[in-house]
Amino acid sequence: MVYRPIAITLLAGLSSVWTPAQTDPAAVSKALLDDTRTSAPAAIAPQAPTSPTLTIEQRGDILMARKEYREAIDMFRTGSLKDPVLWNKEGIAYHQLTQLGNARKSYEQALKLKPDYVEAMNNLGTIYYAQRSFRRAISWYNKALKLAPNEPKSASVYMNLGTAEFARKRYEQATAAYQTALKIDPDVFEHHGNFGVMLEEHSVQERAKYHYYVAKLYAKGGRTELALQYLRKALEEGFKDKDKLNKDPEFAGMRDLPEFKQLLASEPRVL
Repeated sequence: MVYRPIAITLLAGLSSVWTPAQTDPAAVSKALLDDTRTSAPAAIAPQAPTSPTLTIEQRGDILMARKEYREAIDMFRTGSLKDPVLWNKEGIAYHQLTQLGNARKSYEQALKLKPDYVEAMNNLGTIYYAQRSFRRAISWYNKALKLAPNEPKSASVYMNLGTAEFARKRYEQATAAYQTALKIDPDVFEHHGNFGVMLEEHSVQERAKYHYYVAKLYAKGGRTELALQYLRKALEEGFKDKDKLNKDPEFAGMRDLPEFKQLLASEPRVL
């Protein structure tokens, strides 16, 4: 087994979504079943399936799916040092453990091997976002978008870009990025694409404002049900400026709805 240098840096509050390899479902199901039958006692971490039909990447993916991130890291490390995908996935595993220093080094190594690796660029941006280095995060998101401006996966990058701009209180730029994300993937805010930045890093006040802005985006796009849903979230999280609901033009077509009037009249329980 080949080991790589480690420098541990801990920072809570960041999440990155794992993207699995193209694994044969039947092979994975059989491997998972076989491994369950032969698993070690609870005190010992189970190993990944050793079926010869599975690659190292696929074995690591199974461990990732089980949230056994340290074991996944060990598995990815048994692969080729020249494989950028394994380095990126190792970074995601460290990301899940909130060891951001290690995650950053893994993403950087993936980019050394594959300079146009869009996912690694995006993931590196989330490292800087978590460390509140928003300018650097935005720089990496923009680099990724130059390479993949209109691909389906870029919706997630645009969403991350908007979130970073929002954190800098650059609301106009954030809105533009969110609008582009919605144009590419109308449901990007609901499933967060392949590598979304989690909003738990914002204060409650920022989450309230964020959800208000998302409500405006949905209202502008005529998606009334989702607009009402996000308005309710904003009010529950402490959004107090209800006058804006009567003034912002995005809500003009909703003001006669009973649900909208109810939101205006209610006093939501603040979370």
